[in-house]
Amino acid sequence: MPNASFKGTFWRALFWIVFVLALYVCYVKLFSTDTKTVSILWIGTIAGTLSLLFAALKIYIVACENAGDDDIRKIARHIFTGAMAFLKREYKILFWFVILAFALLFKFVNLESAICFVCGAICSSLAGFVGMYVSTKSNSRTTQAAKSSLNKAFKIAFSGGAVMGLMVAGLGLFGLSVLYLIYKDPSIINGFALGASSIALFARVGGGIYTKAADIGADLVGKIEAGIPEDDYRNPAVIADNVGDNVGDVAGMGADLFESYVGSIIAAITLGAISLNVKGAFLPVLIASAGIFASIIAINFVRTTDEGSPMAALQRGVVAAMTILIAASYFTVKFFLPNFTGVFWSIITGIITGSMIGFLTQYYTSSEHSPVKTIANAAKTGPAATIIAGLEVGMKSAFLPLVLICAAIVAAFILAGGFDSYTLGIYGISMAAVGMLSVVGIIVAIDAYGPISDNAGGIAQMANLENTVRERTDKLDSAGNTTAAIGKGFATGSAALSAIALLSAFAAVVELDNIDILNPFVCSGLLFGTSLPFLFCSLTIGAAGRAAEKIVNEVRRQFRELKGILEGKCEPQYEKCIDISARSAIYKMLLPGFIAIAAPLITGLGVAAFSDKSTGARALAGMLMGAIASGVCLSIMMANSGGAWDNAKKYIESARFEQKDTAVHTAAVIGDTVGDPLKDTAGPSLNILIKLMSIVALVCAALFI
Repeated sequence: MPNASFKGTFWRALFWIVFVLALYVCYVKLFSTDTKTVSILWIGTIAGTLSLLFAALKIYIVACENAGDDDIRKIARHIFTGAMAFLKREYKILFWFVILAFALLFKFVNLESAICFVCGAICSSLAGFVGMYVSTKSNSRTTQAAKSSLNKAFKIAFSGGAVMGLMVAGLGLFGLSVLYLIYKDPSIINGFALGASSIALFARVGGGIYTKAADIGADLVGKIEAGIPEDDYRNPAVIADNVGDNVGDVAGMGADLFESYVGSIIAAITLGAISLNVKGAFLPVLIASAGIFASIIAINFVRTTDEGSPMAALQRGVVAAMTILIAASYFTVKFFLPNFTGVFWSIITGIITGSMIGFLTQYYTSSEHSPVKTIANAAKTGPAATIIAGLEVGMKSAFLPLVLICAAIVAAFILAGGFDSYTLGIYGISMAAVGMLSVVGIIVAIDAYGPISDNAGGIAQMANLENTVRERTDKLDSAGNTTAAIGKGFATGSAALSAIALLSAFAAVVELDNIDILNPFVCSGLLFGTSLPFLFCSLTIGAAGRAAEKIVNEVRRQFRELKGILEGKCEPQYEKCIDISARSAIYKMLLPGFIAIAAPLITGLGVAAFSDKSTGARALAGMLMGAIASGVCLSIMMANSGGAWDNAKKYIESARFEQKDTAVHTAAVIGDTVGDPLKDTAGPSLNILIKLMSIVALVCAALFI
């Protein structure tokens, strides 16, 4: 495309003209409109549209880049075909689920909530589809760019990731604003969050099972038994492994944070309408809009040089987004709620807490710090010591994030005026969740950057490119590993605050002034809810393990029966492993999804049948509290254990580790294999479990009144 550079400059200039005009229109709407009308919601619609336009610009920029030579294109085509095939199979199943859920909501709740549910499901699916499509098109272009410079490769990888982040923020806020403009009722748009949560759970669980089945199979047979490097083209599971990076960490993580983003805004709208009437309901939309503007501006701060650090560039973008958001939030709250400026400090609490949890996650999972080095040293003793050390790190890592979350809840409550008004304090907690998630655009962008750079390194390895290319992609991938860990920590922190906000919204709607945990129904609900994350984890880990067994057997069969694979004389049957992972993921995701949706209804309505609706609502609230408490702890422990095992293995493989011994490396690989389903399947899925159950309770609150 000879004029690609000129066209790219033209479209960039046109976008920034539109951006400035949109800011002006939002300024006029905010300072000139009668805030007693819903017309101010046009600000959310404009911000969402602008995010989608910027995503389209990034798609165009990526498409203009060179996709590589024939070898690179061939490998990338395998990854793209496998990823799209999985997504299509998954969406076919989810189509019938959406139809069934629509019918049930129409029958037992109302038509408007059912329509909002479908809209939420469509927006979540569309964000995942577009994000993964672009990520699988960006990987080969990143590899090709790495031939010339690190800086160019970094720009392409981050642009591909930015599409996912912008789609999440844009579709989430646009969908909510339009539906609120139409129905003008917070209780109706709860269905939008339910649709987003349902798709998110299936995407996270299904994608997690897929990616870990392929990853474990590729590592156990390829690296340990056959002794070939990671991402070696001779490994039959290598393409499925690269596909899994996209379906798990792009579509899955995107759907996860899309659902958190939407859920936190809806909870704040519901509580704001109760505590501060119309202005309280509109403020979350304005803060989320400011977050989109901040993310778009900050994305342009993410730049590096050939000698620079990709991680430093990514961190600079996040800091810029949060700084802009803080300034915008201050002026918005001061103008919009001049008598309740404490809400601003609640928003700040959420922003700071999210950053600190991300920092703690990085500390416990980065090979630069002592926890990972401790695991690496334990590998000298053998696999058992490696696993014990990883569990120790994971359990220890859950303590401080939980302390921060507790402190954030209390601080947000007090700062918003909770001592004077309980409902206002609860509103402050919900606004802390909104503050944490308002910059979701750039948070998802740096998270989705990871799988793209990882795939780029895999393609460079499989295409036998020169060492300089692999060194550059490894540098990109190293930053991606850290951003993935930070993204998981951020997702967990936001999930906790969002779930608390949704639970508070449910309690407010069904008019529960207090919940007595000594009440036998509430106590039983609490214990039952505490057990659900453990059952959920057993199902998801077991599904990933059984699927991995099938991959292991298939890879062994090909090594045994297809002569010449290890000598490079015969191409492996990649599609066999892709099909096994896809089939296992599709069918094993259904039962965990059913549990998440059915458990709140069974608990609440079951108790109501024996007692009354009020007692049923209290028992359901107890169940949700138990699930949130155990789910958050388990999620942090599993994600950080898995991340620490993974980076301990990479640390042992690096030049920094002194003892180069096959037995030590094998122990590290085994530890990484144990951690794979914890960090990429069960742990992240728990975030959605606790939010989805809270959303189900909120949508069905009318059944308990």
